[in-house]
Amino acid sequence: MAGKVCIVTGAASGIGRAIARQLAAQGAVVVVADVTSEVIEGGQPTAELITQAGQQAYFVQTDVADTAQVDDLIETTAARFGRLDVLVNNACIRHARPLLELEEVDWHRVLDVNLSGVYRCCRAAVRQMVRQAPLDEARGRIINLSSQHGMIAAPQDLAYGVSKAAIDYLTRQLACDYAEQQIICNAVAPGKVQTGAGGRALDPVVMERAIRRTPWPRLGLPDDIAKAVVFLASPDASFITGTTLMVDGGWMAA
Repeated sequence: MAGKVCIVTGAASGIGRAIARQLAAQGAVVVVADVTSEVIEGGQPTAELITQAGQQAYFVQTDVADTAQVDDLIETTAARFGRLDVLVNNACIRHARPLLELEEVDWHRVLDVNLSGVYRCCRAAVRQMVRQAPLDEARGRIINLSSQHGMIAAPQDLAYGVSKAAIDYLTRQLACDYAEQQIICNAVAPGKVQTGAGGRALDPVVMERAIRRTPWPRLGLPDDIAKAVVFLASPDASFITGTTLMVDGGWMAA
């Protein structure tokens, strides 16, 4: 990944933070895009942590629900570094409710960030990528963060599950539509990942189900997902496009 220019959305915390750090450790220039630089699980801001390690990272405050901010993120990155090699769409929110308890405003908010945010980022990135010369067989690579809960029910969490299911379709569609232009698009679907966040993530019912459903003798860690993303972002994965890579400890196999 040496010298490659990468954007990671939702990179202030959790899985996005791990992805940004892994890409930077492999030599990439990483643009950390998030609504805040504050780390949910605590610690130094992601960009600061990366630069202290002698690697390259820049924070750009970005709300993926705002088209103007997304367009500015891509344009600013391309103007500064000359191109955009990799976009990782990780930004995501949750509002866990079943249908009858899910207010319309909350439904729209989840979809606006989780799904329309991916649409906005992909559209702006592809606009840039189609103008670039190919590098390592690709004009650009896009990796979207999906979920096993886009394939099976997310209990009591309708909007999240719907948004992740749609991301898998969007990934396949973009891969087919832009293969001729040498733009690669894949998704990574994490299983239960322990990010250090609190709240529902540590709910005993949620944890019991996750442990029961995961054949591997531990739950996932952010670096498990980050390493899969780095693989798909690298030239080693140039003939892989339109796929969703499960990184779930066997959850979907059980």
